[in-house]
Amino acid sequence: MKERRTWVDVFWRLVLIVWSLSILFPLVWVLYESLKTNREFFQNVWSLPEAWKWVNYKNAWVKYQLGTTLLNTLYYVGASLVLGTLLTTLNAYALTRMEFKGRKLIWGTIMISLFLPGINALIPQYVLMRDLHLTNSLTGLILLESLGESVFFLMLLGGFMQSLPKELEESAFMDGASLFQVFGRIMVPLAMPGIVTVAIFKFLGLYNNFLAPFIYLSDPKKYTIGVNMYQANQMMQYTADWVTLFAGVTIAMVPSILMYVFFQRWIMEGATMGAVKG
Repeated sequence: MKERRTWVDVFWRLVLIVWSLSILFPLVWVLYESLKTNREFFQNVWSLPEAWKWVNYKNAWVKYQLGTTLLNTLYYVGASLVLGTLLTTLNAYALTRMEFKGRKLIWGTIMISLFLPGINALIPQYVLMRDLHLTNSLTGLILLESLGESVFFLMLLGGFMQSLPKELEESAFMDGASLFQVFGRIMVPLAMPGIVTVAIFKFLGLYNNFLAPFIYLSDPKKYTIGVNMYQANQMMQYTADWVTLFAGVTIAMVPSILMYVFFQRWIMEGATMGAVKG
């Protein structure tokens, strides 16, 4: 029997369509603005380009040194992603699957931190990084991002691990497996959907992170893509080469858009499985 749609269903579908268009329109607008000349841009920002100026992308790549910037971003995001995901997985396993004195107190303290704005830690973190001589260093930034655990990711992965059957660990311990063998050979493979979900969220957050690189990096040769695009935008006060800036912004958007498109199913499945089983 075919389900009948009510006017409420139609209304919410229209709302979702309008919402989707409001998100997609700025992306499309930036794309076709990046293919104009500056004269066409200043004449009419809404008109389509008379001819596709793909040379704007070459100019943006050279002018904003996007090759070096993307390598810096790859190092920063890649190392932070691997180390941070590993530490989150270890922490989630210890706090949800292991029994030890003080575990509930530690978990409760972590939950309390949800009510504290992260900006409050900005000054103490900067003082600590300065005293350890880790400012203006991509490696120092990686350590800051990796060791600074996110409560959201810990809750997400911890909730997923809690949903896994306890009998698998007990049988492995009875067969003589060590704690690290149980973690590496049983828990990690079973929790892989949740780990991948956390890793994707971490990637999107790290790639689009602006505040930490902006504060801690002072050498332009070490800038990540977010800080580099900010500095390029500041240059528009003097050059007004907007089409080249739009081309640079489009290049900067490509990795995060591709990541979301290709791994959207993993995000939905990982989050849903953790919620349903828990």
